[in-house]
Amino acid sequence: MRDVPPELADHPDRLRWNAKYAEAARRADGAAAEAFPVHPLAERVLAAPPPDGPMLDLACGLSGAALLAAAAGRAVTAVDVSEAALDLLDAEARRRGVRDLITLVQADLGAWRPPAGRYAFVLCAGFWDRSVFGPAAAAVAPGGMLGWEAFTDDARRVRPGLPAEWCLAPGEPAALLPDDFAVLEQRDLPDARRGTKRRMLAQRTAGRHR
Repeated sequence: MRDVPPELADHPDRLRWNAKYAEAARRADGAAAEAFPVHPLAERVLAAPPPDGPMLDLACGLSGAALLAAAAGRAVTAVDVSEAALDLLDAEARRRGVRDLITLVQADLGAWRPPAGRYAFVLCAGFWDRSVFGPAAAAVAPGGMLGWEAFTDDARRVRPGLPAEWCLAPGEPAALLPDDFAVLEQRDLPDARRGTKRRMLAQRTAGRHR
């Protein structure tokens, strides 16, 4: 168990996600590989690798993407508000022999900021906050990739309790990209039970880092 930063002690997102991962933590000794899924955007990007450089995984949870990138020899920074998720990811990375390539950061993404222009691949799946998107895009190195997936505003029709600020507006996130990004994919993923998500993959123009 890692030391929790004092400013996160009563953070509602930390408490909520820790509760979600509590059962997984109780089963940690027998955790199967499928408990650490690789997001399709990571599979696509890492199959045809971006430029050399580290990966940043935001709201990482039990990130199979971080483990996959580390297994390929890529340094990874994985950030999440939940120490329960990070502890499980830590244990699995050690089991796979890739822990030395993964830096685990417990932080509130609303306050934490990555260094600009550093990462060959930035991934965020299952989380949306407009104030986080700009710094995440700025963290992508020239020629690097930005992958994002989050619920759309349409998801609130089947999940009325979903806060509007957690949902993508029409055209987002591509509409919020700086002009030195090219959108490779943006499409909706309808789900009548859980709500529609939108997936985007974009690439920063090589040689134009502002």
